Parts: sequence; structure tokens; C-alpha cells
Amino acid sequence: MPRSRGGGRGGQEAGRAELVSRSLQSAQHCVASRDFGTAYAHYLLVLSLAPELRDDVKETFQYTLLKWAAELDSLNRVQDLFGCYEQALELFPDDEVICNSIGEHLFRMGFRDEAAGYFHKAVKLNPDYTDAKENFYRVANWLVERWHFIMLNDIKRNMTYHSAIQKVVRLGCKTVLDIGAGTGILSMFAKNAGAHCVYACELSKTMYELSRDIVAANKMETGIKLLHMKSLDIDVPKHIPERVSLVVTETVDAGLFGEGIVESLIHAWEHLLLQPKPKGKDGNFEEYGQVIPAGAIVFGMAVQCTEIRRHHRLGVQDVAGVHLPASVKFQSPAFSSVDSEETVEPYTTEKMSRVPGGYLPLTQSFETMTVDFNNLQELKSLATKKPHQISVPVIQEGVLDAIIVWFVLQLDDEHSLSTSPHEETCWEQAVYPVQNLSDVSEGFSILPIIAGTLGLVKPYSSVEKEQHRLTLDLISEANHFPRDTLEFWLRHVEDDCAVLQRPKSDKLWSIIILDVIETSGLIQQEMMEKAAISRCLLQSGGKIFPQYVLMLGMLVESQTLVEENAVQGTEPTLGLNIAPFINQFQVPVRVFLDLSTLPCIPLSKPVELLRLDLMDPYLNNSNREVKVQICKSGQVTAIPFWYHVYLDEEISLDTSSETSHWKQAAVVLDNPIPVEIGQEVILSIQHHKSNISITVKQ
Repeated sequence: MPRSRGGGRGGQEAGRAELVSRSLQSAQHCVASRDFGTAYAHYLLVLSLAPELRDDVKETFQYTLLKWAAELDSLNRVQDLFGCYEQALELFPDDEVICNSIGEHLFRMGFRDEAAGYFHKAVKLNPDYTDAKENFYRVANWLVERWHFIMLNDIKRNMTYHSAIQKVVRLGCKTVLDIGAGTGILSMFAKNAGAHCVYACELSKTMYELSRDIVAANKMETGIKLLHMKSLDIDVPKHIPERVSLVVTETVDAGLFGEGIVESLIHAWEHLLLQPKPKGKDGNFEEYGQVIPAGAIVFGMAVQCTEIRRHHRLGVQDVAGVHLPASVKFQSPAFSSVDSEETVEPYTTEKMSRVPGGYLPLTQSFETMTVDFNNLQELKSLATKKPHQISVPVIQEGVLDAIIVWFVLQLDDEHSLSTSPHEETCWEQAVYPVQNLSDVSEGFSILPIIAGTLGLVKPYSSVEKEQHRLTLDLISEANHFPRDTLEFWLRHVEDDCAVLQRPKSDKLWSIIILDVIETSGLIQQEMMEKAAISRCLLQSGGKIFPQYVLMLGMLVESQTLVEENAVQGTEPTLGLNIAPFINQFQVPVRVFLDLSTLPCIPLSKPVELLRLDLMDPYLNNSNREVKVQICKSGQVTAIPFWYHVYLDEEISLDTSSETSHWKQAAVVLDNPIPVEIGQEVILSIQHHKSNISITVKQ
């Protein structure tokens, strides 16, 4: 009997080995024939039967998974797509390639929080995995917005909130709710001041998890209860056991109301706060509810500003010989109308003290409104209030380009914070541009029409939106451009590469125009990959525009960039341990900079950092070292960079020009590097796909 049982096990083992071998061969055959779905199923069987083969088949399994996932994505089979990834992660839980790929799919679908988690995990698993690092850096800007760093470095703001919270808690407010907790700094101020119970709600998954780590690191996890939810969804006693005596919040944007503070405070007064203390009544303070901030005064000023005008108003009727008809209305990115229910975004924001060219006040500053956050009836009337007119005397002749708005946040009767452009503050100001006429949107281009007017060519336009196509049709018609001359693509295609691959082999292009630089100051993602495809689709003698791009940069000392990029130790946050946690989300590159107004000291002259040749890739170097001569002693904290875009050897564009629509970017160093005049510093530039990293070698 024992021999018979042993023989059975041997037979089973032989059968298993044969099944594994056959399945492995089938998987390899399917990969070769590009049947990735079947190949993936075979690999799953192989790995479930023979987990010892994990290391042997890892690379081909990854390749198969990514190809099959791409097919499922294109077929919109979302459930199957993520089902495959779940299976793959069970087999390879610590695989950075799989984590990064899941993140890419999630990010494209709009799940930024979840995507960041996978990118972050991939970077932790392999800190040298370039694709994951670049993905994480790009998504980090969405998840932990840069103003978190700037605010946490603003000692005046932190001390003012701290003093106001400390005062009211010591007077008797012992139960506290922090709405929109962010890093949890206000909650920790309340706990340190002596509050018995502190509740904090935060909707962002990333910020919620971050605040949880920060609160634990500061040994307050038993005294602060964190809730991953909107305050509007909090229920007493389901989520918190009682109404609180104090709500603290800073859910205000540059225009005060953009983050929904009115709605959240109406709900708080009705459901979460104790009743307010009746006016003139003495008694136990703890029996009543109140809010910090207690209120706000909103101010405005009419200004003339060339920089605002050129970003929000179309100042030309003709572009390179193409007439722009009055029938075409170009809508600004900031647009609102009293006559229309449509509101794309009523204002943009600017640091007015750093706007290139400055601004000219056309009126005195004027008060537009006051709001009492401790008055429920006033909050309710504000939520339903209709627009009203204000008459303001003009003190200076000029062109009215915008109304700029700021506010004074009154935390209590003793403490306040101003976001005025004249204050040294972390805040920007809200900008309501007038005569909202500007670009249809980013990505809209009339270059195909310009090309079509120059001779016997057949231009094609890659348009993203139907309204872009209709607008180009109107412009074509106004310029007597034959309707069938201009053809449109990308009406239902999201991937530019797919468009470039559409022509058949007998239809090649004489000119391909590529958009190479983002408005933010970065190179467009997958730019070099698109250039490689484009080169294969050119006729003999055909051209890619631009033909090459030079990247220039210089060394600077800028405390502003340092403070906007990372929290500087514990001093700005009044001794709380926040910096190591939020600084995980700092990014090495700051974008949307104006070098003409950036507070900085140049320590070197501009130098050429890199050449990206779109026509001749053999001239490109993926790694390069550049010597930079120091012309002024100081501390290198950042390397701003910009581009010269060469359409050919004679015609080029400078993205640092004052008239350019492009902004600039800068690599910010983790630690400042002291340098002396006359010294040589070596920069190491690495180019991977469309991503560039710059490090300083001493």
C-alpha cells in the first residue's frame, strides 16, 4: 500500500510537470503570435502549479501582462483589466513594474489618489526606476498641492492660527472639529492647547493617510480622531459622539469661497456645532459653539496689467496673415457671466507682487463684502445671495484688465491674516479678468491654416475637441480657405501616436509639426517617442518642426524656491514633526515659473545643458556632463532651465522670452551647495525618454 501511494504521488508530479511544460510552451507560442490574452492565462496556470518558476518567467510575464492590459484598456474592459492586475499582484506583490503600470491606468482614468499610491510603492521598491519616479513626480503635484509647502513654511500664518486656537481652547472650548485637516496642523495646535477631544476630517485619501502618519509621529493619535470623509457627511453620534464647541478650518482659496467654506459651515452649525453664545450673555463658555476663523472682509481693486491682458484677451485680428473673424468668440480660461448659468472658473490666481511687468492700480482698494462665519442666518443668505453692483471711483486713467481680490481672515477679535498683494504672505490673489476673450483652450492651433495659405499643400489638423474643429472651420471660411483643404483627425482618438501611425505606407508626410514644450516649462511627455515615429513617416527630404531643441540653464540662489519646494524643518511649524512626511511628496522640478520676477541671485551665466535633435537622434546623448563657471559666490539652491526651439538653423523661439506664452521650470536641490567666484561646477544631465534630470557634482 505505501508503495502504491508513493507511486500515485510520483504520477501526479509527472503529470503536473508535463502540464506546466505544455502550458509554458503554449504561453511562449501565444506571445510570439501576439495572442496576449491566451498567453496571460497560460502563465497564470504555470505560476499557480509551479511557483518556483516565478523568477524564470518574471520578465516575459510582465511583458505579457502589460500588452494584455493595453488591449483590455482599448476595449474599455475596465473590470477585466484590474482583475488581471489583482491576480498579477498576488503572484508578484513587490514588483515595481506591475505597480507602476497599474498606477498609469488609474491615473488615465482620473483616480489620482490611487495612482499615486502605486507610483509611490514602485519608487520605494526600486528608487532607481525612472518611469515610476517621473510618474510619481507628475502626480504628486495633483495630490499634495504646492501651496501646502508654502503655507507650512509661513511662520506668521502658523503662529497666528496657533495663538487664536490656544486662546479659545484655554477659555473653555474643549471639543474641536478640524474641517479639511490637510496635514493635521490645526488639530495638533488644538490638542497641544489642551482640547480633550479633537476630530479631524479630510477627503483626500493621500492627505488623510499623510495626516495619520504625522499625528502618530507627534504622539497624538489617541487624542485626535481622523475621519476620511467630507464634513458634510459627518453624522452625530455615528461618526463623532457629540456636537463640538469649536470648528477650526482653513478651507479657503485665493477668492475665499472656492473651497466651499460657506456650505460646510452651514452644515456644521446645523449638525455638528453647539449653539452659538447669545450676544450679551455671560456664563460657561464651553456650552456654546464657535468657528475659527470668525469671519472675513473681502477687498478688491481695479488694475491695468499687461501680463493679465495677454493671457485673457485676444489682442490681434490677424496671425501670420490669417484673419480671425469677429464671429469667433475665444473664451478665457477664467470665465463667468451674470447672464449665463455657465461658469467654467470665475477667476485665476496670481502672486501680484511677482507678475511680470507689474500692475497699475486704477482705483483705491475697496471693500466688497464682509462675512460672519459665526452667524448661521448670514451664511444662509450668502449662499443664495444674488450679484449686486458696486460703484467705485477711478483714480488713474488706463486700461481695465482685471479686478484683483484678496481678504482679511479674522480668526477672532484679536488675530487676523491678510492676503493683500502688499503683504509678505503665502497667499496669491484672485484675478477676475475683464473682456474674457482668449485662446479656445490649450492645444488649439491655427498652424495648419497658416501652412495651407503658403502654397499647394494639404494640411491636416490633430484636434482634441469638436469645438476646436468648428472654430477652425469658421477661420478657414473667413480666410477663403477651401473647406475640403483642411482635414481633421483625433476626433475620437486619444493617443497622438495612433494618429501618426494611421497613414498607409504609400502616404508619407512632407512636414510634421510637433508640440514639444508644455506651457509649464517641461518637455512634452513621450516627445522623443513621437519624434521617432514621425521620422519613419517622412517623405525623402521631409522635415520635422522643430528640428532640434536646446535646453539652457543657470545656477541660482533662491530662498523662495527652497521654501516653495519643501517644508524647512520644525521651526516654521512651531516644533511639530511634519516636514519628513510631507516632503516625501516634494518634486525635484518646480514648474510655471517666471524667471523675470523670481526672487533669486544668478550665480552663473546661462549655459547649454542638452540638445534634443528630433531629425537626427544620433546626435543626442542620454548622459552628459557640463562645466559651469561660477560668476558670484553664494549657495546654489536651484537650476532654472528653458529652451531655444529651432525650427531650422535660422529661425528659433526662446521660451524664456517676456512675450512667450511658455513659463520656465527649475530643478530645486535637496541641499544648498556653497560656491566661490571662479569655481567650476559640474552638472550631470541624464535624458531618459522625454524626462530630464540634473544633478550637481562637486
